[in-house]
Amino acid sequence: MKIQDIIPVVASMLIILLVAIIEKQSKFAAAITAVMPIGATLALWIVYAANDGDRHIMTDFSQGLVLGLLPTIGFLIVTWLAARAGLKLGPILLAGYGVWGIGVGLLFLVKKLIGT
Repeated sequence: MKIQDIIPVVASMLIILLVAIIEKQSKFAAAITAVMPIGATLALWIVYAANDGDRHIMTDFSQGLVLGLLPTIGFLIVTWLAARAGLKLGPILLAGYGVWGIGVGLLFLVKKLIGT
């Protein structure tokens, strides 16, 4: 295993730890840290390294990242609404992932229908 494969995993663990630490001081700062684009950055790094920076691969992958934001935004909105409604964590996550899954399914359907 190369160091390029290990660094993204370590960075992800550090971000989770950082959220746990920051959460004690500021829920808002912890939330911002939780949604910062570290996952996208690490994924871009991995795909770039695995494909020698091929422009077309990077363009396609980046487009997928942008489109992937749509179901993620749906997840976040639904979890926020479910939390406001007083639901427990299990139902909050179930509702959020349900909407996220439907969103991802719709993205794949649209991609198949338009032939890209």
